[in-house]
Amino acid sequence: MSTFEQFNLPKSLQKAVDELGLTTPTPIQEKSFSVIMSGRDMMGIAQTGTGKTFAYLLPILKQWKFVATDTPRVVILVPTRELVVQIAAEVEKLTQFMSVRTLGVYGGVNINTQKKAVYQGIDVLVGTPGRIMDLALDNVIRFDSLQKLVIDEFDEILNLGFRSQVTSILTMIKTKRQNILFSATMTDEVDGMLEEYFDFPEEVSLAASGTPLEQIEQLGYKTPNFLTKVNLIIELLKDEAYERVLLFVNNKKTADLLADKLEEVYPEQFGTIHSNKSQNYRLQTMATFQAGEIRGIVTTDVMARGLDISDITHVINVEFPEIQEQYIHRIGRTGRADKSGIAISLISPREEEIMIEAEMLMEKELTFLPLPKEVVIAERLLEFEKDRKKMKVILKTNKLEGGASFHEKAKKNTKVNLGGPSKTKKKTGTSVNRNILKNRAAKRKKK
Repeated sequence: MSTFEQFNLPKSLQKAVDELGLTTPTPIQEKSFSVIMSGRDMMGIAQTGTGKTFAYLLPILKQWKFVATDTPRVVILVPTRELVVQIAAEVEKLTQFMSVRTLGVYGGVNINTQKKAVYQGIDVLVGTPGRIMDLALDNVIRFDSLQKLVIDEFDEILNLGFRSQVTSILTMIKTKRQNILFSATMTDEVDGMLEEYFDFPEEVSLAASGTPLEQIEQLGYKTPNFLTKVNLIIELLKDEAYERVLLFVNNKKTADLLADKLEEVYPEQFGTIHSNKSQNYRLQTMATFQAGEIRGIVTTDVMARGLDISDITHVINVEFPEIQEQYIHRIGRTGRADKSGIAISLISPREEEIMIEAEMLMEKELTFLPLPKEVVIAERLLEFEKDRKKMKVILKTNKLEGGASFHEKAKKNTKVNLGGPSKTKKKTGTSVNRNILKNRAAKRKKK
């Protein structure tokens, strides 16, 4: 059985690891260590909850030597403010017996306060791409001493629209550096960035068996509409086993609606986190939840990636995510660190197809349970659930008289382009065979 002793860490770093109660490295930590130590560029592909943060922090800190500089030697880019706070705290835990200055920067707070902190000198800088770029453009942050650039949750950074900020930062910093990238998925956009800015990166990836999905029991309920989902959630939460719960929805408006409904029945037991909430409110809600002062959080996908929240008992997908990979990130909030967890998805008829796509991606089906008899089936549909039928616009066309050139053009426009070898595009991505979807749906209805 492998232990952290095999990494031959410096005494100050090993002492910090021991105080954190860590004994056995995760697979991604074992695989990444020697690659990062070699100084080569690295691309790590691993799902959330596999220990990615320590996978790059431990080898970086093992190589740490004192350098007389006040500019950052390590820059870590992450997609969200919450992740900045979390990773900066992890660095501080590991360096509690070392002389390393760590700073986290992100938007939504006074930039002048962060400028003062930068001027005091930093060694490890953790931040969102937008705020780091702002500070760099103001010439507050300089990259003269930069040795290592880490981009964590890279696919999510790109999904959130930070591509231009990341490319701007990459063009600002010196080329002689080690690049370390971690991503949960490998997309064409990620691949393109790697090819342009990285120097023959070595890939480190985990097989599906290395993900935390094995510890997660995946259940589902068929529900006709959103208000029935609310009634079901209120009924489920009567069970005290739902001790630490994350409830995921797809947008801010739905999050506020659900939070208001829960507040009526379970006052002061649930918080809400989404991008419209202030940074201080979001951090405070996270802190109270982590401390066990509230029972759960209603949130959008802002909390689906990277955040290390301990001992989540249940993840409830009140709305199924529109991208199947996001489902895996959501349920990965539970079943972490070799603990078991339960993920429950409430599926309306319009969500069945994307759910089947997620099942095919995981090669695993959800186990569906009957609705409890106590749950009231609502008949009313909310506005976002109503089908918006496209209005057919009938255009009256006048008969036009034209010469030979007109009729020749009209005849040309009726031709159908049958395509050819040079015009046939190969289908890519995660499109699913519709026959399989129909068969799966029919099979479920028979059950």
